[in-house]
Order: sequence, then structure tokens, then C-alpha cells
Amino acid sequence: MTDRETTRLIVWSSELRRVHRRLRDAVRVTQEALSGGGDVEHVGRDLLLYCHGFCAALDGHHRGEDRALFPAIEEAHPDLAPVLRALEQDHSMISHLLTELRAALDHAVSTDDLDRHLGGIAAIMESHFRYEEQQLLTVLEGLELDAAVTDVLGPL
Repeated sequence: MTDRETTRLIVWSSELRRVHRRLRDAVRVTQEALSGGGDVEHVGRDLLLYCHGFCAALDGHHRGEDRALFPAIEEAHPDLAPVLRALEQDHSMISHLLTELRAALDHAVSTDDLDRHLGGIAAIMESHFRYEEQQLLTVLEGLELDAAVTDVLGPL
């Protein structure tokens, strides 16, 4: 294996960490916008903007993993199928929570309610990212996958 090939293989693990870091930053910025106070209508408008970007990025990340990354991992490491199914189940749960957050924003619920929705998403997301990194980073360092990073890990 050439140095260039080794570098490319290691990049998949680095790219996953980078995307997770950016998504963590996005949820933090959204939480800060919420904790900034103000009336629900104003906070809701700001959150709608932040949520659109954050929700689209998180959904895109999970769709890329489900469509491209996880099948490649499972082909190379069939023993990881139970781990991948658990991660896909997390993706479904997070998608449901994002839908509930969008609905809460549409109905202009209280900032406390919005904070609870966002806090739940942040907690599940963090647990999911840690588990995913623990289970897959080493595998990603040796994974041969010829695809664009944005197709595999989403728009971030």
C-alpha cells in the first residue's frame, strides 16, 4: 500500500470525527440561541434558522452513513452488522426527535419546551456519536471506500 493510499484510508476516521465535531458545534450554537432569552416568537425564528441548518446537516449525515458508509463497512466486516443496526436505529430515533423539534417550533411552544426538545436531541446525539466512534474509528482507518466524503458523511 502506498503512502497516499494509507493517508486516504486514515482520512475516513478523521472525516467522521470532523463531521461529529461540527454537528456538536451546531447543536451548541442552537442551544446558545435558545438560552439567550427573548420572547418565544423571536427565539423561535432564530431557532428555525439554526434548526434548518442543523437538522439538514444531521439528517444528511445519517442518510449518507445509512446509504454508503454502513453497507461498505458491513461488506468488509460482516461481524459488525449488529453494531450497524443499532446505529441505524439511533438514526431513526434522532430523526423522530428532529421532527418533534420542528413541530414544536411550528407551534411556538415555550422556550422551556424547546430547550427540553433540544436537550434530548443533544444527549442522544452525543451518546450515538461516542458509541459510533468507539465502534468504527479503527475500522474506518482500514476501510477501502471510493466515494466523495459528502456522499458518505453528509454535507458538513
